[in-house]
Amino acid sequence: MFWIIVLVVLVILVFWIVGMYNGLVRLRNQVKNAWSQIDVQLKRRHDLIPNLVETAKGYMKHERETLEAITNARSQAVQAQGVANQAKAEGELNNAISRFMLVVENYPDLKASQNFLSLQEELASTENKVSFSRQFYNDQVLGFNTRIESVPTNIIAGMFNFKQAEFFEIETPAERQAPKVQF
Repeated sequence: MFWIIVLVVLVILVFWIVGMYNGLVRLRNQVKNAWSQIDVQLKRRHDLIPNLVETAKGYMKHERETLEAITNARSQAVQAQGVANQAKAEGELNNAISRFMLVVENYPDLKASQNFLSLQEELASTENKVSFSRQFYNDQVLGFNTRIESVPTNIIAGMFNFKQAEFFEIETPAERQAPKVQF
Protein backbone atom coordinates (compact mmCIF):
# COMPACT_ATOMS: atom_id res chain seq x y z
CA MET A 1 0.00 0.00 0.00
CA PHE A 2 2.88 2.39 0.85
CA TRP A 3 4.45 1.94 -2.61
CA ILE A 4 1.15 2.61 -4.32
CA ILE A 5 0.79 5.92 -2.46
CA VAL A 6 4.40 6.86 -3.32
CA LEU A 7 3.79 5.95 -6.97
CA VAL A 8 0.57 8.02 -7.11
CA VAL A 9 2.35 11.02 -5.53
CA LEU A 10 5.21 10.68 -8.04
CA VAL A 11 2.78 10.48 -10.97
CA ILE A 12 0.94 13.58 -9.70
CA LEU A 13 4.27 15.38 -9.26
CA VAL A 14 5.37 14.48 -12.80
CA PHE A 15 2.07 15.70 -14.28
CA TRP A 16 2.35 18.91 -12.24
CA ILE A 17 5.90 19.55 -13.50
CA VAL A 18 4.89 18.79 -17.09
CA GLY A 19 1.93 21.16 -16.75
CA MET A 20 4.12 23.98 -15.49
CA TYR A 21 6.70 23.35 -18.21
CA ASN A 22 4.02 23.33 -20.93
CA GLY A 23 2.59 26.56 -19.51
CA LEU A 24 5.99 28.22 -19.73
CA VAL A 25 6.46 26.98 -23.31
CA ARG A 26 3.01 28.34 -24.23
CA LEU A 27 3.85 31.75 -22.73
CA ARG A 28 7.24 31.85 -24.44
CA ASN A 29 5.58 31.11 -27.78
CA GLN A 30 3.01 33.85 -27.16
CA VAL A 31 5.88 36.30 -26.59
CA LYS A 32 7.49 35.17 -29.86
CA ASN A 33 4.18 35.56 -31.69
CA ALA A 34 3.67 39.04 -30.24
CA TRP A 35 7.17 40.02 -31.38
CA SER A 36 6.44 38.79 -34.88
CA GLN A 37 3.35 41.04 -34.93
CA ILE A 38 5.56 44.03 -34.11
CA ASP A 39 7.97 42.92 -36.80
CA VAL A 40 5.17 42.81 -39.41
CA GLN A 41 4.07 46.33 -38.56
CA LEU A 42 7.63 47.66 -38.53
CA LYS A 43 8.23 46.12 -41.96
CA ARG A 44 5.12 47.85 -43.24
CA ARG A 45 6.37 51.11 -41.75
CA HIS A 46 9.84 50.64 -43.25
CA ASP A 47 8.28 50.00 -46.67
CA LEU A 48 6.20 53.20 -46.50
CA ILE A 49 9.04 55.54 -45.62
CA PRO A 50 10.91 55.41 -48.98
CA ASN A 51 7.65 56.23 -50.79
CA LEU A 52 7.07 59.18 -48.48
CA VAL A 53 10.62 60.44 -48.99
CA GLU A 54 10.43 60.04 -52.78
CA THR A 55 7.17 61.96 -52.90
CA ALA A 56 8.69 64.77 -50.84
CA LYS A 57 11.98 64.95 -52.77
CA GLY A 58 10.50 66.90 -55.64
CA TYR A 59 9.20 69.58 -53.33
CA MET A 60 12.02 69.64 -50.78
CA LYS A 61 15.08 70.25 -52.92
CA HIS A 62 16.83 72.23 -50.16
CA GLU A 63 16.21 69.68 -47.39
CA ARG A 64 18.76 67.06 -48.41
CA GLU A 65 20.03 66.60 -44.84
CA THR A 66 16.54 65.84 -43.51
CA LEU A 67 15.85 63.35 -46.29
CA GLU A 68 19.19 61.62 -45.75
CA ALA A 69 18.61 61.43 -41.99
CA ILE A 70 15.29 59.65 -42.40
CA THR A 71 16.77 57.30 -45.02
CA ASN A 72 19.74 56.43 -42.78
CA ALA A 73 17.51 55.94 -39.73
CA ARG A 74 15.28 53.60 -41.74
CA SER A 75 18.30 51.57 -42.90
CA GLN A 76 19.51 51.17 -39.33
CA ALA A 77 16.03 50.15 -38.16
CA VAL A 78 15.72 47.54 -40.91
CA GLN A 79 19.11 46.03 -39.99
CA ALA A 80 18.62 46.05 -36.21
CA GLN A 81 18.58 42.66 -34.49
CA GLY A 82 17.15 41.86 -31.08
CA VAL A 83 14.57 43.66 -29.00
CA ALA A 84 16.89 46.26 -27.42
CA ASN A 85 18.67 47.13 -30.68
CA GLN A 86 15.37 47.26 -32.56
CA ALA A 87 13.86 49.55 -29.94
CA LYS A 88 16.85 51.90 -30.10
CA ALA A 89 16.82 52.00 -33.91
CA GLU A 90 13.06 52.59 -33.96
CA GLY A 91 13.51 55.46 -31.52
CA GLU A 92 15.99 57.07 -33.88
CA LEU A 93 13.61 56.50 -36.79
CA ASN A 94 10.76 58.09 -34.80
CA ASN A 95 12.94 61.15 -34.22
CA ALA A 96 13.83 61.36 -37.92
CA ILE A 97 10.17 61.04 -38.95
CA SER A 98 9.22 63.77 -36.47
CA ARG A 99 11.88 66.12 -37.85
CA PHE A 100 10.76 65.26 -41.39
CA MET A 101 7.13 66.08 -40.59
CA LEU A 102 8.16 69.40 -39.06
CA VAL A 103 10.04 70.33 -42.23
CA VAL A 104 7.04 69.31 -44.35
CA GLU A 105 5.08 72.12 -42.67
CA ASN A 106 7.22 74.61 -44.63
CA TYR A 107 6.00 73.21 -47.98
CA PRO A 108 2.30 73.93 -48.55
CA ASP A 109 2.37 72.38 -52.03
CA LEU A 110 3.69 69.14 -50.60
CA LYS A 111 1.11 69.14 -47.81
CA ALA A 112 -1.60 69.56 -50.46
CA SER A 113 -0.32 66.69 -52.63
CA GLN A 114 -2.87 63.88 -52.63
CA ASN A 115 -0.17 61.23 -52.94
CA PHE A 116 1.73 62.64 -49.96
CA LEU A 117 -1.46 62.97 -47.89
CA SER A 118 -2.35 59.37 -48.64
CA LEU A 119 1.10 58.13 -47.65
CA GLN A 120 1.05 60.29 -44.52
CA GLU A 121 -2.33 58.84 -43.51
CA GLU A 122 -1.10 55.30 -44.11
CA LEU A 123 2.01 56.00 -42.04
CA ALA A 124 -0.13 57.34 -39.19
CA SER A 125 -2.29 54.23 -39.34
CA THR A 126 0.82 52.05 -39.29
CA GLU A 127 2.19 53.99 -36.31
CA ASN A 128 -1.02 53.16 -34.42
CA LYS A 129 -0.68 49.50 -35.33
CA VAL A 130 2.95 49.50 -34.17
CA SER A 131 1.86 51.05 -30.90
CA PHE A 132 -0.86 48.45 -30.34
CA SER A 133 1.48 45.61 -31.29
CA ARG A 134 4.14 46.94 -28.93
CA GLN A 135 1.61 47.12 -26.11
CA PHE A 136 0.43 43.55 -26.81
CA TYR A 137 4.02 42.30 -26.91
CA ASN A 138 4.89 44.00 -23.63
CA ASP A 139 1.75 42.50 -22.03
CA GLN A 140 2.86 39.04 -23.15
CA VAL A 141 6.39 39.65 -21.84
CA LEU A 142 4.95 40.78 -18.51
CA GLY A 143 2.91 37.59 -18.16
CA PHE A 144 5.84 35.40 -19.17
CA ASN A 145 8.34 37.13 -16.88
CA THR A 146 5.90 37.08 -13.97
CA ARG A 147 5.41 33.35 -14.41
CA ILE A 148 9.17 32.75 -14.56
CA GLU A 149 9.69 34.68 -11.32
CA SER A 150 6.72 33.18 -9.43
CA VAL A 151 7.01 30.29 -7.00
CA PRO A 152 6.92 27.35 -7.78
CA THR A 153 7.19 27.90 -11.52
CA ASN A 154 10.54 29.63 -11.04
CA ILE A 155 12.01 26.26 -10.05
CA ILE A 156 10.88 24.64 -13.30
CA ALA A 157 11.96 27.73 -15.28
CA GLY A 158 15.43 27.51 -13.74
CA MET A 159 15.70 23.77 -14.35
CA PHE A 160 14.83 24.16 -18.03
CA ASN A 161 16.76 27.41 -18.57
CA PHE A 162 13.86 29.73 -19.36
CA LYS A 163 15.13 33.31 -19.57
CA GLN A 164 13.18 36.51 -19.09
CA ALA A 165 12.09 38.28 -22.27
CA GLU A 166 12.99 41.91 -22.95
CA PHE A 167 10.35 44.61 -23.06
CA PHE A 168 10.14 46.69 -26.23
CA GLU A 169 10.80 50.19 -24.95
CA ILE A 170 11.74 53.12 -27.10
CA GLU A 171 13.79 55.50 -25.04
CA THR A 172 13.67 58.87 -26.74
CA PRO A 173 13.31 62.24 -25.06
CA ALA A 174 10.58 63.18 -27.55
CA GLU A 175 8.37 60.30 -26.42
CA ARG A 176 8.83 61.20 -22.75
CA GLN A 177 7.63 64.78 -23.24
CA ALA A 178 4.04 65.86 -23.65
CA PRO A 179 3.36 67.38 -27.06
CA LYS A 180 3.07 71.17 -27.16
CA VAL A 181 -0.22 72.46 -28.52
CA GLN A 182 -0.46 76.11 -29.47
CA PHE A 183 -3.44 78.00 -30.83
